[in-house]
Amino acid sequence: MHLRMNLSLAQEVEAGLKSTLPFISPKFFYDDIGSRLFEVITLLEEYYPTRVEKSIMQAHAKDIASAVGSCEVLVDLGAGNCAKAAALFESLQPKQYCALDISKDFLEGAVADLQKRFPQIEMQARACDLSQPLHLPDLEGKKKTFFYPGSSIGNFDPRQARAFFDNIAVLCGGAGGLLIGVDLVKDSAILDRAYNDALGVTAAFNLNALLHINRVLVSNFVVSDWEHHAIFNETESRIEMYLRALRDVELVWPTGVLQFKAGTLIHTENSYKYTKASFTQMLLDAGFKKTTTWTDDKGYFLVCYASAA
Repeated sequence: MHLRMNLSLAQEVEAGLKSTLPFISPKFFYDDIGSRLFEVITLLEEYYPTRVEKSIMQAHAKDIASAVGSCEVLVDLGAGNCAKAAALFESLQPKQYCALDISKDFLEGAVADLQKRFPQIEMQARACDLSQPLHLPDLEGKKKTFFYPGSSIGNFDPRQARAFFDNIAVLCGGAGGLLIGVDLVKDSAILDRAYNDALGVTAAFNLNALLHINRVLVSNFVVSDWEHHAIFNETESRIEMYLRALRDVELVWPTGVLQFKAGTLIHTENSYKYTKASFTQMLLDAGFKKTTTWTDDKGYFLVCYASAA
């Protein structure tokens, strides 16, 4: 199974790099190093989403708990270090915690540490690719609160986001719902600073994907041949992140060779920014019955609970 999985990932990477517009899926950011680098990004002054979302969650903890109601299972989508979900344990009081993320080893370590702090909550860690439909047969019939913070939904294009919401609404089975954070449209200068921080941590996070690809593809990417490049596309209302070749590059792996000219861009991530109206309508269109929202004073970020009941 492990070998088939690696082959599948290698084929996925190869197809992306050979595309007319080369790309690497953002899921390849999150190896062990990438997961830790993202933790550092969330601490940066320029990167407001984590800080602002946390302030909203804290300021409206009682109202959020009231909207969610009883929480039998808290399903943490893209759990990372599990810290955001853990901050909800006191107010939501889940009986069970199911953490999902693509970085298996990092996630299992985080859940093991969390279990020591909250022995009364049944916990499990599952390696999961959120770009694929979710299947949780063992949780069927249980009231589930799905938790998707950090505006990670912005990595999906609107069509993919709608399909994701459709899937979650079905998994809710007419009970529970989705508690989600999303970044809102704002001045492009603020967005530019957030994705081009002065310390270069976001650049390191982006470039580290090449090292992950080297392991998957058994290729010869050299980090110093590339640079981080992030722009805000106002027409599409999204940040676009790329890796840009600093010189002509020949990429070699066991079954192929690719030439990249200096200046070639490899797309690594989009981060869509929404309005409150467009985002809540998408949730309702996906089958959720009601949305309750909270935001910060500047209107930078939105926390939303979409009820399936």
